[in-house]
Amino acid sequence: MRPILLLLLLVSAADAQDGPSLIRRMRLLLEKQGNKAATDQELRKELLRRRDEDQKFRQQVIEAQKKGPVPADLVKQLAETDRANREWLKGVVEKKGWPVRTLVGFDGEDAAWLMVQHADPDPAFQKQALKLLEAAVKENEARPIHVAYLTDRVQTGEGKKQIYGTQFTLKDGKLQAQPIEDEANVDKRRAELGMVPLAEYRKLMEQAYGK
Repeated sequence: MRPILLLLLLVSAADAQDGPSLIRRMRLLLEKQGNKAATDQELRKELLRRRDEDQKFRQQVIEAQKKGPVPADLVKQLAETDRANREWLKGVVEKKGWPVRTLVGFDGEDAAWLMVQHADPDPAFQKQALKLLEAAVKENEARPIHVAYLTDRVQTGEGKKQIYGTQFTLKDGKLQAQPIEDEANVDKRRAELGMVPLAEYRKLMEQAYGK
């Protein structure tokens, strides 16, 4: 059984309950305006560049997994990309705190979350980022869904049950949710953060992973 690699930005975006199309369009417009109004555009651009590199290699790994063993050089490239992004982001956080919306825009904050989500070799940094994210959400400076994903990442990394059901593994060619705390009420917890029900999320995962 092994953890799966997915294009998290796509899956997490689909996991959010946007409501009617008019509300969704308004939200996207507000986010676009927020991106333009970000006070540190240089930092935002670097976050987006690193995000694109992260997703490029993950897409390549996903496609390779469908055909068989992933080439060692590709695995090495992905690991090095994650390491470089992790160390760079730690420096940003040390100097400026969490890259919040007003600083780097909605898409920049998304990119920062993505990097820390992939920082498994440094669980202490993930825990630090989780606390900063929780504080940012309270100030409407980050997406609540990011807290859900990172909470589950930290929990499963410590061998504990996840809370929101965002983490899956691949076992015998099939997607399987990692153990969930109080699974009977997971959809209630997901709804509180604006996430779709677990069954619907599973379908999104299957579509993204081709299973």
